[in-house]
Amino acid sequence: MDSNLIRVSAPFTFEPNNYLITKSRKSNRLSSFSQKKPFTLSFKLGNNKARNGVAFDESAYEAERLSMDAKARDLMAETSKRETESGAEDDPKSWKWIIRKRIWDLMEVQNIAQNPRPVHHRIPNFVGASVAAKNLTGLEEFRVAGCVKVNPDSPQKQVRLLTLSGGKKLLTPQPRLRTGFFSVLDSSMLSPSTINEACTSVGVAKYGKQIGLDEIIKVDLIVIGSVAVNPKTGARLGKGEGFAELEYGMLRYMGAIDDSTPVVTSVHDYQLVDDIPVEKLLIHDVPVDIICTPTQVIFTNTTIPKPQGIYWDKLSPEKLGQIRILRELKGRIEQETGKEQTCGPSEKLPPMAKRRR
Repeated sequence: MDSNLIRVSAPFTFEPNNYLITKSRKSNRLSSFSQKKPFTLSFKLGNNKARNGVAFDESAYEAERLSMDAKARDLMAETSKRETESGAEDDPKSWKWIIRKRIWDLMEVQNIAQNPRPVHHRIPNFVGASVAAKNLTGLEEFRVAGCVKVNPDSPQKQVRLLTLSGGKKLLTPQPRLRTGFFSVLDSSMLSPSTINEACTSVGVAKYGKQIGLDEIIKVDLIVIGSVAVNPKTGARLGKGEGFAELEYGMLRYMGAIDDSTPVVTSVHDYQLVDDIPVEKLLIHDVPVDIICTPTQVIFTNTTIPKPQGIYWDKLSPEKLGQIRILRELKGRIEQETGKEQTCGPSEKLPPMAKRRR
């Protein structure tokens, strides 16, 4: 199917807040305070295939991942119901859940959803995801990229495959940042028989090199999953857990990306919406520059500012407690600044996997 090329734009202004911690790419220094000594953050996880002499158990890993994902979706369903029934028009969460549910319902009713189903409380897989991926990899932004960060969800699996088979480095996050931060997969270290497996969560755990915040890496393109996206403004909604925003913020902190790094999403045409109110977006919400569907490529020319780092006042104590690398980062920053980084309000979260180290 031929792709149509669309360029649209919309005006927008946004005010920064005072809870930003970021780091300059050029200087590799924290820009929010004067640095008295070199700042490094070590986070080594060791070999992926065998830890402490224990062979990697694929079945156990996948079973645990699926169990944790199911618990997370159950909690999201509970949260969605509670937030939408609250009736608060200006609540930053309730209006998002209304749009998400409408899209999830539509995709199931129209039978454009693909496994895993139902697509509710997921980045939804869709009919034509491979065609959207092909359109994405036809972009000049993809062609010139040496390292591509791609989310670990099902509809972007083909993007991960085309990234590796195209001779590029693939950067992908640990699912829900449970066991670490990011994994890097280098196509030169994979055989043709292992590239396809390397695009799955188990394959990433088997073949990827786990990195930490002190890693020196340059990401040339970010591919992000979406539930809904506005083609006129680039405003995007994920599934509601906020991990895409955390991942973006940490990469920004590392100096791996900046404002010029393109953010691309691949979605079905039915996921394009016109009712995401830009004025209600939060400062950590990540906009997209390019949208790829099975039928078209859209350049949004978004004017929505991209997050500049981690906004600690948007992070709940519970989520901080579950993500070890964030606790490490927060502790180091507090030690250097002598100031506490205040977290946001509490939230109920599903239990996390307790893996061997």
